[in-house]
Amino acid sequence: MAENVARRGFLLGGAVIGAGALVAGCTSNEPAAAPVAASAPAAAPAPTGGNEAPGTKVVIGFSAPAADHGWIAAIAKNAETEAKKYSDVEFKPVEPTNDINAQISAVESLIAAKVAALVILPNDGQQLNQIARQASDAGIPVINLDRVFPDKLSYRTWIGGDNYGMGVAAGTYIGNKLKEKGVANPVILEIQGIATLPLTQDRSKGFEDALKTFGFTVTAKQDAQFTVESGTKVASNLMQAHKKIDAIWNHDDDQGIGVLAAIKEANRSEFFMVGGAGSANAMRDIQAGNSVLEATVTYSPTMASSAIKLARLIAQGKGMSDLVENQVPQSITLASETITKDNVDKYLPLGFES
Repeated sequence: MAENVARRGFLLGGAVIGAGALVAGCTSNEPAAAPVAASAPAAAPAPTGGNEAPGTKVVIGFSAPAADHGWIAAIAKNAETEAKKYSDVEFKPVEPTNDINAQISAVESLIAAKVAALVILPNDGQQLNQIARQASDAGIPVINLDRVFPDKLSYRTWIGGDNYGMGVAAGTYIGNKLKEKGVANPVILEIQGIATLPLTQDRSKGFEDALKTFGFTVTAKQDAQFTVESGTKVASNLMQAHKKIDAIWNHDDDQGIGVLAAIKEANRSEFFMVGGAGSANAMRDIQAGNSVLEATVTYSPTMASSAIKLARLIAQGKGMSDLVENQVPQSITLASETITKDNVDKYLPLGFES
């Protein structure tokens, strides 16, 4: 996001909705890593009363990439778990795939089935834009999950994370910590996901802007492709190039497994590290306090749970009960929050397994 979204907000399915949420969303294209298991809160009966009370039966179609990355796996699991809470929702997922043409065909099948609403996390927003527009033109509201379609006519509502806010949160934590320690001219390293992606550029811009407020800059940065293997390689290279390091921000907790493995192998501990996304693995490391990882900033897959709730409300012609308006907002940006040892117990149930 080019904007720094306000942090006050409403609660929706466990996710924070920024008060400044009626803004355009960020493009996010989380690539695949090694196969992983996902975690999600156990299904529980939805509360009764208000919008949660059973209403018109609706069929919600769901399409997402293959669950071969911890964050993506949690997206699919959270969506399914949330849908099961409602007796008036029939969840109709299609086969997850990383193939663009296969995902287009899968969405076409949902359009042909005349589902009441569609929740789509596209492999690529640009390439899936046309099929999302077809669904919208056919009268099927599309809830665009995270990776944004460039044409706003292609979706009814977008919900996703704040990539710029992730960078701001990480930079603020690192800046404050270094100032408290009285470090002058610190060596700050940044391990990105994929440098060419807009989401990565937004994260780096937020990080850079936050560090500037402390008079700091990034000493060196390198992308690690969102994979464990690349995380290990990149971290090793950066440590070899810098004999003294004060802080590291790693954009992605999945690739962070490799980063932490390289740090342990090199027996380096003179610096501290901040992660990104909020995996359960990272949170347990923070909780244990036995590694350089001190914090992680959220990009929570709980957004998929909220997307199902939004799809249900839109399909039933309802608005959000905490808002004055009669309709669900067009765009919702989740806040990026900083998880440390002080609050990790609160966030651990929402973490995903890398």
